[in-house]
Amino acid sequence: MNNISIPKIDQLAGIQCYCTHFNGIHGLIKQNNEGFRVSEVIDESFLNNLSSIWDTHHRFPLYILNTRSIDSNHALFEIKKELGIRLKVIGIKDAKAVTRQYASSEQTKNIPREAKTQHTLLTLKGFTKIPLRKSFLNGNEFTIAIDNPKFSDISAFVPELKNIANFYGLQRFGSKRMITHLVGREIVKRNFKNAVELLLSYSTEYDSSISREVRGKCRDPKNYSQVLKQLPKGMDIEYQVMSTLVKGEGHIAALRSIPITIRRLFVQAYQAYLFNKCLSIAILSGENVLKGKEGDLCFEMEDPIIFGRIRRINSNLDLASKKIVPAIMLVGYAFQRGKGRFELITQKIMQEEVISAKDFYIKEMQELSTQGGFRQAPLCCRDFSYTNSLRLGFKLPKGSYATTLLRDLMKPEDPIRSGF
Repeated sequence: MNNISIPKIDQLAGIQCYCTHFNGIHGLIKQNNEGFRVSEVIDESFLNNLSSIWDTHHRFPLYILNTRSIDSNHALFEIKKELGIRLKVIGIKDAKAVTRQYASSEQTKNIPREAKTQHTLLTLKGFTKIPLRKSFLNGNEFTIAIDNPKFSDISAFVPELKNIANFYGLQRFGSKRMITHLVGREIVKRNFKNAVELLLSYSTEYDSSISREVRGKCRDPKNYSQVLKQLPKGMDIEYQVMSTLVKGEGHIAALRSIPITIRRLFVQAYQAYLFNKCLSIAILSGENVLKGKEGDLCFEMEDPIIFGRIRRINSNLDLASKKIVPAIMLVGYAFQRGKGRFELITQKIMQEEVISAKDFYIKEMQELSTQGGFRQAPLCCRDFSYTNSLRLGFKLPKGSYATTLLRDLMKPEDPIRSGF
């Protein structure tokens, strides 16, 4: 929809187009943590059943987890290490942000009312009858500052908000090190050796000179023992993988040395890449992804950011309804061939990738198998507001990325250097 060229890194994530005609203000995001804030929006019915004290009916502690300069997975590791509390969260938050999310635990002893680690603050909210579930998350609320824009009048952008498609953001793929989906592809294709070698040796233009040197040495497995002694801080996953290989335990064991929450992201990122490609092709082919067509899958809307049951669009009444949103089937072992627009596109992409639905049932590592799922085609932004100093506020459904909205607003020439 716009003649502005698409950055190479976006294309590597399967994002091949913009969705608005707006020229873009450029600028920078995430210049400091305060400039990118996100808070979870939780189903009120879950919060209304809280008890202030523990009893046999309200057995599960529910915390407010505030983080700064750390992603959700590493925050949970830090809390377990420093406080001895094992927590579960229902949304993954980025490191370059100030975040507020909910966390639950099954521990019933030594429950702190408040506790801190280097990057986190835990505050006990109360006790629940059942543990926190993903189904209780409705969405996220964002407050974001854009610094150094070329211009600040975004009034022409606001009417086009509805046109933005629900692309997975670069964070889903590793941001400056776009590796996650590539590893996932090799796992799905059972090329476990390739997956490990990519994880250890793949390098990008954004890597530091030290990182490039280390990854260069990792191209030869004979160097693993030496490299282990000089790995920079932050390469904890690489350390686990190489240590396993040096012990002679094989490539599947090496992948399994990675924490399960991170390991699952590989296959999920490959799913996300296939989704982004499908959505890009649909838009570039002139398809309207905001409205369903006969034969498409759709969500029934229960609320502006809450999606209900999935079904086929099958009547003229549906096509005129504002209470349905087109849905795209994520590739997994339950993916079924269909005649809807997005399924036909996805089937063609799968042929090009030389994969089938059954490949996502990974018997060698069953914990990485994925059934699939559904995701809405449009972004579905709500309650958008902004100030003249370009401090934005808005809500998105769960699983949607604020950076997806920001890329169409800013249209950065180099997303990574712009803070994406």
